[in-house]
Order: sequence, then structure tokens, then C-alpha cells
Amino acid sequence: VIAHNKTLAAQLAQEFRLFFPESAVHYFVSYYDYYQPEAYMPASDTYIEKDASINKEIDMLRHASTQALLTRPDVIIVASVSCIYGLGSPEEYEKVNLKLEIGMKLDRLTLMKKLIEIHFERTNADLIPGTFRSIGAQVEFMPVSESIMYQVEFKGPKIEKITKIDPISSQIIKQEEKIFIFPAKHFITEDTKKKKALVEIKKELSTQLKKFEKEKKLLEAERIKRRTNYDLAMIKEVGYCNGIENYSRHLSGKKEGEPPETLLSYFPKTGFLTIIDESHVTLPQLNGMYAGDASRKNTLVEYGFRLPSAKDNRPLKYGEFQERIGPVVYTSATPSEVERKESAQIVEQIIRPTGLVDPETIVRGVSEKGNYKGQIFDFISEAEKTIKKGFRVLATTLTKKMAEDLSVYLKDKKIKAEYLHSDIKTMERIKILTQFRKGEIDILVGVNLLREGLDLPEVALIGILDADKAGFLRSETSLIQTIGRAARNSEGKVILYADIITDAMKSALGETKRRRDIQLAYNKKHGITPKTIIKNIKDITEEMESEHGKVVNAELALDLEVFKHAYAKELKIDRSKVTKKDGMTEVKLHMSDEERSNLVYEKIIKIKEREMGKAVKELDFETAAILRDEIGVLKLKLENK
Repeated sequence: VIAHNKTLAAQLAQEFRLFFPESAVHYFVSYYDYYQPEAYMPASDTYIEKDASINKEIDMLRHASTQALLTRPDVIIVASVSCIYGLGSPEEYEKVNLKLEIGMKLDRLTLMKKLIEIHFERTNADLIPGTFRSIGAQVEFMPVSESIMYQVEFKGPKIEKITKIDPISSQIIKQEEKIFIFPAKHFITEDTKKKKALVEIKKELSTQLKKFEKEKKLLEAERIKRRTNYDLAMIKEVGYCNGIENYSRHLSGKKEGEPPETLLSYFPKTGFLTIIDESHVTLPQLNGMYAGDASRKNTLVEYGFRLPSAKDNRPLKYGEFQERIGPVVYTSATPSEVERKESAQIVEQIIRPTGLVDPETIVRGVSEKGNYKGQIFDFISEAEKTIKKGFRVLATTLTKKMAEDLSVYLKDKKIKAEYLHSDIKTMERIKILTQFRKGEIDILVGVNLLREGLDLPEVALIGILDADKAGFLRSETSLIQTIGRAARNSEGKVILYADIITDAMKSALGETKRRRDIQLAYNKKHGITPKTIIKNIKDITEEMESEHGKVVNAELALDLEVFKHAYAKELKIDRSKVTKKDGMTEVKLHMSDEERSNLVYEKIIKIKEREMGKAVKELDFETAAILRDEIGVLKLKLENK
């Protein structure tokens, strides 16, 4: 299942897990929290080195996805366009995995050597995914795909016991007979292929140097020589280098121009279904990835920052993507000509199980001539009627500035309003949406963020301001998507403010009326009364601000001795020594301030990390983000004691 952004993919994955509780439902998106691609701008002679911050939790979920595909038949992967980017060979990934079983002839040192070969890192500290440590006659490691520790005990040259352990509580989960350990990185190459690749890279370097020297490009020749020789030395010594993906053609043994291995390579050759969600947005994304990447790589190669083979570290072209998928289902409320042309049949899902119909649509003039009020005054009048019924209101403007100005104007009129646009940070956005659903905010003003994926059943009125202005925000697709946000409520109504009816408006109004007529006729025939389904409001914003300005859960007190009563058990604290103070909990321990401080902070950080890992595994990234910030504040406190 391919979605056009991480948030939508996470929502879909959560829903599929409910629909298919026995199957392996996984989440595969880019693991970068921050990514600055390597680039060179000749006009200003500016080289920008690749800079990235990898999210370990997302990396863990990516490994869980590929491992499930290689070990199970009942797998659903919800992915972003990251699924068409290079990933490493599934054959190599599967070939080098380690099989451990009780009684197997394998000693401690050999196991440690094998773990290093598949890119596990040795540590003497706490384990994190992809690391191992040796304690006496035991080796403990944490697979890259889960936050669970495995302890392997040896008796002479044989494995005596394999134990699955909770790394936080140290409780034994299960005694295992046999386990498989997959590599800690997707880009993995066995030694024979690696040696051959090093030879091929040297050959390509030699060819490129001759080319530059012939063209009198001495600076470019020196650049590529220095960069490539350094990378070759790193690969030879440690088996890895920064930007190793740029040598993927040689390491995988592929020919020039051959498509890279991607997530799609991990699926069986036949017998899998592809669903492209919100296809009117996702297909153009899939189609556009290659061109942007190729342009950047060509410049890097031309100016001596990369070998020509780096161009084969790329996303799939659209045609290559189509060749690798079998049967495909496009899902969209506003399909483009591409979907219509490629589809053997089109199924309209117009009838909703709840009986809900598309909203009533009304066009009203913008000017104050005749019987029309100005659009703002009319909108406020309609909004007040809707709010009195206990519902919420959305307003869409053309620009961020207009959204901000309108929200300020509404507040001046004593209306609980707030604006929402792309400049607002994720956690603040979540907070605003939760307040909106709870009724703490009555009117939400936005720009194009109010289109795909905003599922708000409390919304009974949408005002589309300046609906007759040309532009993508008032195109047929955008208007239909925006109108659809009021279809979750049985009293849904949309007012389009315009002095003329544009072609886009005419098409959107016509399509909405067509669907509404079909729905009303169906309801009448079957005696169905439309019913609004109000989902539970998940409150993740019970938070307070610390003196560091970080978002912190209200359950977590930042004073040295203060934290939630519920943690007393997990910290093994005698509850008789736990007392209430100012609505919070104070823990008195018979130890020095320094010892008490270390115990409280270190243990509660571990507990929070476990909760964060659980939230990530359940794809609850909103809660995980709050927990991450809490951990950051606690670590800062610990460092600054």
C-alpha cells in the first residue's frame, strides 16, 4: 500500500493492523529525520556534503518490513515513495543471515566475529538495536528489527541456551530453540563480491581520471581520486564507508543503467497486490522522483565529486516501477486521466455504510451588492449558527497571511478560532487539531492543509473563501477534496464564496451533486438515516512546558524528587514512602541526593525509552514524539546536575 506522506502511511498501517490482527502489517518510510542530499552548485562553486539524521526507530521498522517479506507469506507493507529507492539486494540480505540453535557447534568468539561481519557493533554499554556485547561466557545482542535482547550461552564449542529477555526489566520472555539474525544494514555484500567490487571501482576511477586529464580538468581529477581512494580504503578495512550506496552498482554486480534493488525486490515475483492510495497525488510523486535525482547526480559526476556509477544509485523510473508491480488498485476521490486510462474497470464507492451523504453545496457572492453580504460577514453568521448546534467549522483561504488575519479577526469577535498552515510545527498542529475536536476551538482557518487525510466528523460547515480565484488551491480536485471534509457529518454543508462560477467550480459542484443524488436515492430506497460517527478523541496533549521550553507530559514532574506515582512499582520504590505534594508525587528515598538523583533520572529515562519504543512499534508517532521530548529534558537535567 503506497501513500504520499509518512503521516497518512502511519494512519493506514494502524487501521490495517486492526483489520488484519493475525497478519504481519508493517510500516516502511524514509528513515531520515533530516536529510540534506550531496550537491554541487557550479554557479557559486558551492559543494554541499550529504548531511542526515537517521531515526533509529524508523530504521527498525524498515528492517522488520523486509524480514517479514522474506519469512512470511501474509504480509502487508504500508509505504511511502521510499519504496522505489535503492535498498540493497534481498538475496544478499537473506544469504548472510545467521541461524542459531541449541546444540549448534559455534563458540563465543566465532559468533562475535559473525555479528561484526553482518554490521552489528560491539558495545560495553546498554544495548540498542544492531549492537552486541560479551559478558563472561555469554553473548547478548539486540536484533535491528526489535527492542528485545537475546542472550546466547555457550558450553565449550556449542550453544547451550538461547534466551529472549526484556532489556528494561531483565525478565525472561521465552527460551528459544532456534533464531535467525538478519544483518544490521540493508546494504550488505559478501567478501568475494566485495573484493570484485573494489577492483571494478578502481577500474572506473582509472577511466574517469583519464577522461578528466584529457579534458584538462585537473581539479576534478584530483577531487575524484582523493574521494574514491578514501572510500576504497574504508570499504576494505571496515566493510563500509559514508555514501556506500553510491557504489551499489559495483557491490551488487549490476550492469550500467540497470535498475536498483528496492523494497519491491523483497516481494515475491508474482502474487502480490499493490494499492496506491490518494493516487492523484501519489502517482505524480512516483513519476517525479527520478528526474530530480538524476539532475543532481549528473552535476556531481561532471565536477568530480562522484564516479559515473553513482548515477545508478537512484529511484526507479516510473516505467520500471510499473514493471515490478502486478495487479494494482488506485484509490482516489478525484482520479486523474492517468488512473482512468490505465484502469481495466472503475468501481465507484459512493455509498457509505453509515448512510452519510456528500454535503450540501451553496454558492454565495463575495461582494456586498444586492442581497449578498460580504463573504466574511456571511461566513461568521453561518458559523455562529453551526457552533450553537455543537459542531465545528473550517474556513479555507488562499494564503497563509489571509488565514492568520482571519483567525485574528474572528478572535476579536470573541470567536474561538485558530489558524493552521505548513509553518506550524507537527506537535503544535496535533495540539490544535485535538483542541478543535474537543470544542476548545470552534473555527479552524487553513490553506491547503485542509484537503487529504483530515478526518474530522465534528465539522458541519466549511467556508471556501475566494472560490472563484484561479490556481491549484481552487482547482476541481482541490475543491472536491475540500468539500469532502464536510462529508463526515450528517449536517455537513459547504459554502463557496464567489462572484462568478469558474469551470473548476462547475465541475466540482456537478460531481458533488451527482454523488449526493445517488446517496440520497439509495438511503430513501433502503430506509437509511444518515448517522455521524464521532471517533474517540485521543488526548496526547496533556502537557506542560518545562523551563527549557520542551514539550513535557503533565504526568512527568521535572523536579529532582518528583514523578508519577505509577512509576513507584517499576522503580522498585516502597509505596509507603510515596507521598502527595501539590497534586503531584514526591518520592522519598533513604539515600544521598546524588544517588537518589541518578536512580530517578536513569531509571525513568529507561522506562520512557521503553514506552517510546512501544509507541513507535504501534505506529503511534504522536505519543512517541512527546516521549522523545520528555527523555531529552530528563537527559539534559541529568547532564546539568
